[in-house]
Amino acid sequence: MVEAVAVEGPAGGSSAGRGGAARRRRAALAALVAASALLYAVYSLMRLRAFRAGSYDLVIFDQAIRSYSRFGLPVAIVKGVHNDFGPDFSILGDHFSPILALLAPLYWIHDGPATLLVAQAVLLALAILPIWRYTERRLGAGAAYCAAGAYALSWPIAEALAFDFHEVAFVPLLSALMIERYDAGRRGQAAAAAFALLLVKEDMGLLLAGFGLYLLTRPTPHPPRSPRAHGSPRGLDSPRGLRFLRGLRVPRGLGFLRGLPAPGERRAGLAYVAIGLGATWFCSRVVIAAFGGDNDYYWAYGDLGPDLPHAAVHAVTHPWDVVRVLGDPPRKLLTMALVLLPLLLLPLASPLTLTAVPLLAERMLASRFGNWWEPHYHYNAFIIAVLVLAAADGAARLRGRARFASGRLGRLPSAAPMAGILAAMVACAPFFAYRHLADPALWRQNERARAASAAAARIPDGALVEAANGVGPALTSRARVLLWDDRSHGAPWVVAQVRRLEFPFASPAEQRRRVEELKAEGYREVFRRNGYIVLYRDVPDPW
Repeated sequence: MVEAVAVEGPAGGSSAGRGGAARRRRAALAALVAASALLYAVYSLMRLRAFRAGSYDLVIFDQAIRSYSRFGLPVAIVKGVHNDFGPDFSILGDHFSPILALLAPLYWIHDGPATLLVAQAVLLALAILPIWRYTERRLGAGAAYCAAGAYALSWPIAEALAFDFHEVAFVPLLSALMIERYDAGRRGQAAAAAFALLLVKEDMGLLLAGFGLYLLTRPTPHPPRSPRAHGSPRGLDSPRGLRFLRGLRVPRGLGFLRGLPAPGERRAGLAYVAIGLGATWFCSRVVIAAFGGDNDYYWAYGDLGPDLPHAAVHAVTHPWDVVRVLGDPPRKLLTMALVLLPLLLLPLASPLTLTAVPLLAERMLASRFGNWWEPHYHYNAFIIAVLVLAAADGAARLRGRARFASGRLGRLPSAAPMAGILAAMVACAPFFAYRHLADPALWRQNERARAASAAAARIPDGALVEAANGVGPALTSRARVLLWDDRSHGAPWVVAQVRRLEFPFASPAEQRRRVEELKAEGYREVFRRNGYIVLYRDVPDPW
């Protein structure tokens, strides 16, 4: 049997003093969460007002959640028509994200894309709470504030905000809760967060599988169930916790047990791996098809094989091809460096990083959908909370090893590594999406935005309209929006843009040619200003 001897530290002061300190911490933490949510919401809403949001993907989610709010399937006509799935297409056939239904009641209060942007701001900010608690147990309150601030100002979160709204809004909070609650000994609460993750997107099972791999590496002894149990008020990485570890007595001949996961930990790890992989397969291959989706639509691993079995065999028999794909194109290496370097490479010192590896590999092993491996877009926000926690764990491990080796406290304050990460994230901010906060056109409408607003105002309420990507969000709460693309969809109204590039066209020249084609089909121009053109044709509404 392993004998634990707890060594008590000095008295912590009066209960009144401790209570006052706890209240101040709660107030500071609440202020940090509120300030972050306000920053995220203001930035997102200013982008919406400045016509910098897009139908892909903001209108897709807006239409889907409006359908939920009316007690229907999450139908997004803009997605179904543009991608040839039909006007009644449910986005559950694109990505399995039923958790979005939780946002439907908000549409009973305010029906429109601004609701989604505010909800996303709050959800992303709430991840600060479990990040703070996890880091505080390992490195103290000062480091916890730095870790929370580093997450709040991190460039992956900024890039997610700059790409409007996505289901990723739920992931930092749920992934951080899963890790923090398990670390606190609250296994049932961790499992609940893990289950909720499976409802966010079909590949979130990979995050669970990675967490299971991490659990399979956790050595004994483990943190106590309560942060203040057994004489260790801040977990096993605190000074009292380290004295607790030094007091462990392992019988002669069983010392190797210190480096092995406990049997319960192994079972939990295997369960997370099995459930995560099983859920990913089931949602990707069964559920999406049941809602009218194409199982192979997002297959992006042609360099390894035409399907998963062939790709898996190829990866095992030709491992160097896997290494080659990871660096082809080199942009993938740049993105991975940008993720790790601002965290001072500290996640590499923690096995908790294994949690993010399967989800990261899913993107970096792809050979199509180039936006998956870009530093822009929202994809890196899926793993940033996990990596901030891994950085805190890595810093605590390195510090703990130094303490054990020297027998005394390290020279650097416990908050120093996380303060360095916070400084690095602040230094990165001008190079990513937050740089737009310095753009005057974001704060007040310029001529282009006023022209877009005037063009949108020409569309009657309830009309079916093919709208340029940047105009769709201004119309979606009062009209049925389709994406203006290179094909006619029978809408009476079209809002085009011919001066600046609009998705999905390759150039403004193509957009001008498309306008001329529409005029040849019988559309007449009823508005033109600053590149925006409104076209109308008196035809019956096809839907």
